[in-house]
Amino acid sequence: MLIQTKRILRTLSLLAVLIIAWLLWSGIYKPLLLGLGVFSCVLSVYLAHRIGFFRQASGLHVMPRLIGYWFWLLVEIVKSSFDVAKIVLSPTLPISPTLVEFDALPKGPIGQAILGNSITLSPGTVTLDVHDGRLQVHCLTREGAQALLSSDANSRAAALTSK
Repeated sequence: MLIQTKRILRTLSLLAVLIIAWLLWSGIYKPLLLGLGVFSCVLSVYLAHRIGFFRQASGLHVMPRLIGYWFWLLVEIVKSSFDVAKIVLSPTLPISPTLVEFDALPKGPIGQAILGNSITLSPGTVTLDVHDGRLQVHCLTREGAQALLSSDANSRAAALTSK
């Protein structure tokens, strides 16, 4: 019974987050659009239920730490944007495409997805595969690959998703 109550609370929490986000991002509060927004949120929660999202621990526990993580990620995106711009604007185009593979410190699928998406958001890197806790990443340069492996992205994503 306790597990069922937790699932209901997670379902209602996700629905509330989706509705609040939709209301904030929409900015239009006409009855038809409000109805369509609520319908889309309910449909999203229903689809999440159908694919088994609520059988696992919810990712909503990351919300309080998310702002700090976003700020750090924004700084990393800006730094890598400058690096890629220097490479692209260089007449010699000094690229050395490199594939790296490493173990993800976040153990759950939510943390691994956050890590993979964070890497992909940074210019010059693309997460190609996440399988059995290992990430395969394509980097524009060897230096970028070394920077990725030595960066704290892996540990920050793990800290973000730890309970």
